[in-house]
Amino acid sequence: MPTYSFLGPEGTFTEAALMQVPDAPAATRIPAATVNAALDAVRNGTADAAMVPIENSVEGGVTATLDAIAGGDELRIVREVLVPISFVLVARPGVRLGDVRRVSTHGHAWAQCRLWMDANIPAVEYVPGSSTAAAAVGLLDPDCHYDAAVCAPLVAQERPGLPVLAENIGDNPGAVTRFVLVSRPGQLPERTGADKTTVVVPLPEDRPGALMEILDQFAARGVNLSRIESRPTGQYLGHYFFSIDADGHVADQRVADALAGLHRISPATRFLGSYPRADRHPVEVQAHTSDAAFAAARAWVGSILDAESVQAESGYGASPTA
Repeated sequence: MPTYSFLGPEGTFTEAALMQVPDAPAATRIPAATVNAALDAVRNGTADAAMVPIENSVEGGVTATLDAIAGGDELRIVREVLVPISFVLVARPGVRLGDVRRVSTHGHAWAQCRLWMDANIPAVEYVPGSSTAAAAVGLLDPDCHYDAAVCAPLVAQERPGLPVLAENIGDNPGAVTRFVLVSRPGQLPERTGADKTTVVVPLPEDRPGALMEILDQFAARGVNLSRIESRPTGQYLGHYFFSIDADGHVADQRVADALAGLHRISPATRFLGSYPRADRHPVEVQAHTSDAAFAAARAWVGSILDAESVQAESGYGASPTA
């Protein structure tokens, strides 16, 4: 059985996402304190793959993941999982809602509960946590310096020592987080017709139209982008890379052609994988961007070159000499 690492500790939404992988319940699962630690376990061979959060429907991209997979030894996304998100507020025994002065949780969870906090505990102070589960488990430490934590309902169910002060405290009841399973480079998942491709494209130079050139590689080939985010490279102020999700598989001619165009513009472009969409929605492809259309176009150009070559060899069509 494989070994999986995930953003821990146990009871996080990330572990819930991992448990959707068919062989994960029977596999060895290693909780990691950070996204970097989870991915490093894959890079150094301790784990076969890692489950990490990459995008939230309310807060957007998870920057720790976007940055971690953009650098270092190359990794591949082989699967995505969607998990509906709900939150509860837990505390130590004896603490009432009116007693809460400091609350800890992951930054994305806090962002999704701010309106509830403002309405119910307006003077509360936020204490950043490495994960929702870690913040909740921290309450069991006698030296804990905060009063309550925002976490998944599963954490409260598995730890009786954490009474629930409030349920369903998320500001958006339809919130969903997208997780990705990341492995070392190897065999690509097969094309399904409902796929997604992720790439990282460094901005080659800061000049007018540089981003437009990148986007044109997709637009000209009919490739839809489902996500694009800019992140600083850390090299110097104003130097960015773009993290992009495109509809389709690298085996699709339109996607392959777009990636080739990206590489010409930005040779440091990093391919992060082509994998099935979690929602299984087929990608809509216009007739002129289908594989058949690309094949027909190449054949047409090839026929022109072949005909011109024959004419040149036979002497026909040559320019007259003076």
